[in-house]
This record gives sequence, C-alpha cells and structure tokens, in this order.
Amino acid sequence: MTHPRPLTGRAVLLCLLGFFGVVALANAIMIRAAVSTFGGVETSSSYQAGLRFGRDASAARAQDELHWQVQANVRSVADATVVEIDARDAAGRPLAGLEANVILHHPTDARADQAVAVHEDTAGHFRGTAARFAGQRELLIELSRGGERLFRSQNRIVLQ
Repeated sequence: MTHPRPLTGRAVLLCLLGFFGVVALANAIMIRAAVSTFGGVETSSSYQAGLRFGRDASAARAQDELHWQVQANVRSVADATVVEIDARDAAGRPLAGLEANVILHHPTDARADQAVAVHEDTAGHFRGTAARFAGQRELLIELSRGGERLFRSQNRIVLQ
C-alpha cells in the first residue's frame, strides 16, 4: 500500500495563488459587466429634482382643470414603431396649434430612450415613427403652445 506524498510548501502556495487568481478574474468579469450595462445615476441633483417636483405638481393641477382628452396609439409595423396621438378639448373638439414632444423612455436605461419626431396631420392629430423595438417603454407625451407646456402624460406600453 502506497501513501500519497504530502504537499510541499511550494505546492500549497501555488494552489492558494491559483484559487485567489480565479476569484479575482471572476470579480473582474462581473464588475466589467455591471459597469458596461448600467448607465449610472439618473438624477444628478436631488435638490433640483425636488424643486422640479413642486413645479410639476402645480402643472398637473392646471392640466386637470383643462379636461383635455388625449389618446395615443402605439403599434409596430414592418421595421418601425408608429405613434399616433389624438388631442381634443373638454367639448370633444380637436386641439389645433399645439406642438407635440414624444419620447419612448426605457424604464431602466436612459441610453435606450427614443425621441419620436411627430407632426400634426390634421388639427389635434399627430403622427410619427421611431425605430422598431420589442418590450416595455414609458410613452411620454408633452403638448405645448408657444413654449408653455399645457399637457403631460406618461404611460407604460408593451410591444411584441
């Protein structure tokens, strides 16, 4: 019966260095993946965000008083995403003379946001296209007149 030879100090050292080398390599790979897939902080200044919240709250109250009816339709076609918006006043008449700003906001990565160039086809009806995507987005619609924002809406959409 033969007995295994005991490990020498040099062999133990090589085993330890190999083990910790593998751990360090795995950590380096994970850190690189984490840093390259997340864009970072979404709010550069909490103070400014707090001030903006107060302005947004008063703008939301003013928007509610208008009783506008704004409906959006987002759909995928061959190689694009089509966004259509229909804006009407409280009496159901089309709202003319508005500028529309539309963004398809990615919920976790601002680098994947898509601005949609929309134009007014007829009074109160806007249409635009963006690159095709599948998955979730936040549809952000802002309607303004003369540089003053009058309406803002944000809704979650899912496209296949």
